[in-house]
Amino acid sequence: MTGTVTPVRPPAGSTPSGRGTVQRTRRLPRWVPPGAFAVAFAVMLLMDLATDSNVAVLALGTVVLGTALLYGLSRALEGARTAKDRLVTCLVLSAFGLAMVPLVSLVYEVVRRGAQRFDGQFFTWSLLGVVGEGGGAYHAIMGTLVITGWTTLIAVPIGLMTAIYLVEYGTGRLKRTITFLVDVMTGIPSIVAGLFAYALFVIFFGPGIRLGIAGAVALSVLMIPVVVRSAEEILKLVPNELREAAYALGVPKWRTIIKVVVPTAMAGLATGVTLAIARVIGETAPLLITVGIANATNFDPFDGRMATLPVYAYYQLTQPGVPPEFAIDRAWTAALILIMIVMGLNVVARLISRFFAPTTGR
Repeated sequence: MTGTVTPVRPPAGSTPSGRGTVQRTRRLPRWVPPGAFAVAFAVMLLMDLATDSNVAVLALGTVVLGTALLYGLSRALEGARTAKDRLVTCLVLSAFGLAMVPLVSLVYEVVRRGAQRFDGQFFTWSLLGVVGEGGGAYHAIMGTLVITGWTTLIAVPIGLMTAIYLVEYGTGRLKRTITFLVDVMTGIPSIVAGLFAYALFVIFFGPGIRLGIAGAVALSVLMIPVVVRSAEEILKLVPNELREAAYALGVPKWRTIIKVVVPTAMAGLATGVTLAIARVIGETAPLLITVGIANATNFDPFDGRMATLPVYAYYQLTQPGVPPEFAIDRAWTAALILIMIVMGLNVVARLISRFFAPTTGR
């Protein structure tokens, strides 16, 4: 007895070969997302005119209302999955915009107020004999460069050699101890570094000592762990095959490090050092304790007080004198110069990483 076979009808929308067709969903036009936020902005603007609210409420309401409107339209026409994707995209972009608000506001305010004294006199004059209007920050700029230079001379050799030891030689408990201490120093407050350097120099020179080299020692305490960490990670990226090839040719380990490992990692090491300098050049608290302030130019870090840009801006803002407007303008210009120096160092770090990396052939 043979059974009958009932033919199975292919599902609707399938092809004769048995493959199903791709179901197409409707998509919102490209103008809908910006249009939704434009409508939200118009609504919030009308409410702002009626209630006399501030700019922050207007911006926040526009983001919330525009996101809700776009989510509703997307869910109705595109489905729940695409609507969730658009909702998350709006949340991410809103978080990015919120993070950019203080940065843009800071840069705008510093540039707007610092440009008032951004002239030739500010870069060529000191405050010696200046009362009220006029004067400049030449002595503070030179002091910052001198102290930062000495900080680099102290911190870079110590940091690089420590990183080389941790990567190439260190093993066991000593390596773990050094790594732990470096991690602790990375989070040390800057005021503690200033107190340490001041206490160290008090032992040799007595109370009340103020020297530029003391400020360099304090900043080096903050800079060394940054150099160690960045250099350690860069040295780990050097392929072990290069080391093994040098060892196979009979090259000693110390010579392999000098001739193979360090040149290969030179671009990353220079970038890390540059970023470490940018990290400490704007520190104020250690220099307040160890260096103090001066109105005259002093190029000798081993003789007396020196002026630096962070401390200069601090004193101009907190002790402006009468009338206070001129000193406050000088403080804003000093802050602008500091920001420009830090931005310049970051640009230099990027250029070093791009032009001197091994893959570029330079």
